Amino acid sequence: MEKEVSQPSFWQNKERAQKILTQLNQLKSTVESWTKLKKKEEELCGLLSLMEEEDPRLLKDISRDARTLKTEIDNLELATVLSGSYDRHNAIFSVHSGAGGVEACDWASMLLRMYLRWMEKRGFKTEIVDVVAGQEAGIKNVTLIVSGDYAYGYLKGEAGVHRLVRISPFDANKRRHTSFASVDAIPEVEDVEIEVRDEDLRIDTFRSSGPGGQHMQKTSSAVRITHIPTNITASCESERSQSRNKEKAMKVLRARLFELEQKKKKEEIQKIRGNLERIAWGSQIRSYVLEPYQMIKDLRTNIETSNIQAVLDGDLDMFIEGYLKKN
Repeated sequence: MEKEVSQPSFWQNKERAQKILTQLNQLKSTVESWTKLKKKEEELCGLLSLMEEEDPRLLKDISRDARTLKTEIDNLELATVLSGSYDRHNAIFSVHSGAGGVEACDWASMLLRMYLRWMEKRGFKTEIVDVVAGQEAGIKNVTLIVSGDYAYGYLKGEAGVHRLVRISPFDANKRRHTSFASVDAIPEVEDVEIEVRDEDLRIDTFRSSGPGGQHMQKTSSAVRITHIPTNITASCESERSQSRNKEKAMKVLRARLFELEQKKKKEEIQKIRGNLERIAWGSQIRSYVLEPYQMIKDLRTNIETSNIQAVLDGDLDMFIEGYLKKN
């Protein structure tokens, strides 16, 4: 690839050149990470072999560096797990409230806050492109674009139903309620050819329902696109410009159509193989119990913690990484 980049004709096709450079940088990063860790390991082994007698201070330093090295190796191991075709892509991430009215809408908003905090800690850029508020509190659904290296790879395992058990803050009798919300994560696939015919689209414009000042609320700048053959929709109201909202809505729509095609292929393979395993799409993956005891448990990996506040504040790595390493 470096040989190709050095050719005088390399930049004649700018789009292809940019893709090659991106891939080259990713490959270099992988190789350099491994080389760096290998060098650290050799240096630590060298220090140990040079010690003629036990030196407590030197052993303490080596032990500290070895723990750091182990953490870095674990992170590199996780990167090897994230080797799917689209794991390095940005993600289209959605949260939808389930049945249960205001309870479910409030739970959906709690999940959104939890994931936004985790994304911020990871250094991902987030942009909410569509949100529908609940009638009394919370949100009915929200869609955002998560940008960053391996965004989809990390988030793909979070797709499914999340269950909350708590004393309802909306119940005057302080009864325990169970609420459900679903999470969806699909890759942003701008470099994949998805045929979308103009005659298959219905484009509606409307006024923004959320905050954004008088301009957004007075002009019909928000856009909703419906793919008529599949009835899949995508909306965007985050921009003041109608054309920009349309562009972002199309990005989300293409990603959802691509995911539909991938799902059809998986179902065909499942039919050929027979009913060997249950398709887990949309099934319950994690329980968040706040009452009568406090416990969050992932039902796929059996990883659990009683530190519910840390998790709801975005400390999700144990669940996300545990799932990725298991699968």
